[in-house]
Amino acid sequence: MRSYVVGGAVRDELLGRPVTDRDHVVVGATPEQMLDLGFRPVGKDFPVFLHPETHEEYALARTERKTAPGYHGFVFHTSPEVTLEDDLVRRDLTINAMARADDGSIVDPYRGQDDLRARIFRHVSDAYAEDPVRILRLARFAARFPDFRVHESTLALMRSMVEAGEVDALVPERVWQELSRGLMEERPSRMFAVLRECGALARILPELDALWGVPQPPAHHPEVDTGVHIMLVIDYAASQHLPLEVRFAALVHDLGKGATPSETWPAHHGHEFIGMKLVTQVCKRLRVPNECRDLAQMTAREHGNVSRALELRANTIVTLFERCDAFRKPERFAQMLLASECDARGRGHEEHPMRHQDYPQRPYLLRALDAARAVNAGEVAARYADAKEKIPEAVHAARVSAVKAALREP
Repeated sequence: MRSYVVGGAVRDELLGRPVTDRDHVVVGATPEQMLDLGFRPVGKDFPVFLHPETHEEYALARTERKTAPGYHGFVFHTSPEVTLEDDLVRRDLTINAMARADDGSIVDPYRGQDDLRARIFRHVSDAYAEDPVRILRLARFAARFPDFRVHESTLALMRSMVEAGEVDALVPERVWQELSRGLMEERPSRMFAVLRECGALARILPELDALWGVPQPPAHHPEVDTGVHIMLVIDYAASQHLPLEVRFAALVHDLGKGATPSETWPAHHGHEFIGMKLVTQVCKRLRVPNECRDLAQMTAREHGNVSRALELRANTIVTLFERCDAFRKPERFAQMLLASECDARGRGHEEHPMRHQDYPQRPYLLRALDAARAVNAGEVAARYADAKEKIPEAVHAARVSAVKAALREP
């Protein structure tokens, strides 16, 4: 009976990155032996145990056999005769198929260290093609390790999986889980580049895939291509360490540009309303959490108004606050402004002036919101106790006056 640290912990140690979780594989043991040693069983599909003191996961070495489409269609086999190499060969990438023994030595039967040095994502075996989640995982790894590239043979295998319909078997919750994790990595654009390259993006997010090749006004968008713009936007959001809700809103804020009639290109008149409907469609299909959905819908609808904030009258600004429920949820409105700022800065190349110019719209609207929220609606309402139907209009007017006064201040 021997145990090894496996997978991501070994990879990250070799890369000099911090390791927070360690998974272990146990070779030569039975479930009964693990229980006798005080390990607590937690696995449903195959034997996984928690260490009685460290609570780290220890899984018995196993093999697997594909029995049905999708990523649930596997039968697992464990026994004391299953070797470490048998277990490692079923893993996705060579850089994840290494193990570290108790004495610190690295077991690397599939040359993962070579691929680490060469910065290559390469599949371990053809068994990679049996699990479509691995396409999403590799794309997510590309966002985490942006200097890695996908080996040509692995990319070809991923394309064949997409063509075979394997990606269509993915359940929405798992797609969202991997996409949301990738959005929180160092360079999210790399995830979508890999998904596009193998054809998977068109299957799981066709609304986003449709943006590449769609032109925008070059005076405002030196990168011109809408898909390129979206990638710049989400990478800027990542560089600012913004939360998932803002990053997702930044990702989908321009979906409408891929669905506007071509005769409106590159202006895309009305893309905000079209985009809001597409965001709703995406969120329903992928079962996106409500917080992400609500912010994304608002950003798709309002980012154009935010960009024009300095030109809006006080009455229009207060109406914007009301439409966005900003008086009850000011934090969400502030997040929408952050997503809109990412939109403004995600333009041109890294050194382009548009990426570094001031964005006064956000502090301008926040100052206006503070002034409008300072109005005591109860006091205003008390003046109209005998004419309650006039209360909403009176409160609105008081807030408009407060915004006018605040925005006249330097």
